[in-house]
Amino acid sequence: MKTLNKAVARYNGISLIVRILIGLIAGAVLALAAPGAGWVSEFGNLFVGALKGIAPVLVFVIVASALAQGSSKLDRRFGTVIWLYMLTTFLAAAIAVATSFMFPVTVVLADAAQSDVVPQGLGEVMGTLLTNFVANPVSAIMSGNYIGILFWACMFGVAMKKIGSDTTKTFMANTADAVSQIVRWIINLAPFGIMGLVYTNVSGNGLAIFTQYGKLLALLVGTMLFMALIVSPFIMFIYLGCNPYPLVFRCLKESGLTAFFTRSSAANIPVNMALCEKLGLDKDMYSVSIPLGATINMDGAAITITIMTLAAANTLGSNMETLYHVIPGKVEAAEFVVSDRSAVTDVPLSELKCKKGILVAAIMRNGSVIIPRGKDTVQVGDAGIIVSGDLSLHSLTDILE
Repeated sequence: MKTLNKAVARYNGISLIVRILIGLIAGAVLALAAPGAGWVSEFGNLFVGALKGIAPVLVFVIVASALAQGSSKLDRRFGTVIWLYMLTTFLAAAIAVATSFMFPVTVVLADAAQSDVVPQGLGEVMGTLLTNFVANPVSAIMSGNYIGILFWACMFGVAMKKIGSDTTKTFMANTADAVSQIVRWIINLAPFGIMGLVYTNVSGNGLAIFTQYGKLLALLVGTMLFMALIVSPFIMFIYLGCNPYPLVFRCLKESGLTAFFTRSSAANIPVNMALCEKLGLDKDMYSVSIPLGATINMDGAAITITIMTLAAANTLGSNMETLYHVIPGKVEAAEFVVSDRSAVTDVPLSELKCKKGILVAAIMRNGSVIIPRGKDTVQVGDAGIIVSGDLSLHSLTDILE
């Protein structure tokens, strides 16, 4: 037992970031040396599963406990926090769009996921959002519906503040502390999880995975660094009127690196709460704003989603220019501009395995309109007119089976 305790103490004595880097290297080495050792990949599955499982519970208990314990009302500062959350998330997405056009990248795409329901407008999107607010609270926690989790946590916390006894509120605080401790234990094992995740990717794709995604990773990290080191400090300078970089570097060191490697904003909540306590901030404020920010203020997620979406669009090599509803809800005619090579280009139309109900009505090339026949091909620079009863076409390659 003493030997085990010494090993654990030595493990915990090493910086988490150093341990994560060691896990990354170990995963790559094991994948090359023993690609058949599938048990290594289970470390990654267990790590990701544990984070996904505990994060919704963590958000609920922390928000509910914070509101139940709160000794003062949230003042106008909280409104400023919400505004900054919205502003920085928007700026992160906008900057990601700009960097994606400045440095276009492509990705290796797996088989496309099929969606049974495609939103048909902003009204439907807003309706789904509002429905998620009042979803069954147990179902929201089980499915990771953070909008619903926040709503019910706020309701429960406010109700407990009014009618809960001191003993009950103490129990809620202890529960929040216990769940936070569990999250710390999981994060402490992140090196093993990352080792398993790297093993899975390298054993399946070889070291080529690093070259295939090297440019994409560089674009993602570069955009995130620009947001963290240029844009966010500038906003902080405007509001604080002092040099923001000492605070920026401390936050990156104690919180940012952990969030980057664990890939979970919710699981990073205990780290951020501990940092706020060290900084001497108002607990009534940060105990609510930190969990809220982990749910709605995800600059990294905004950058990642935007860049990945545009990278996928670049990979598909075509984009929809114009959409006509020939028979609303049944038949559409879409114009796709072919900007790069793909599975559709330079192949005779007669050899393409198209879905049923697809008609290549016309090909426009160098100002001329071609009524296509079987031997004709779609080339880079063309615009194709597709008539289809499939209302889910988003790129020219979607016409293929």
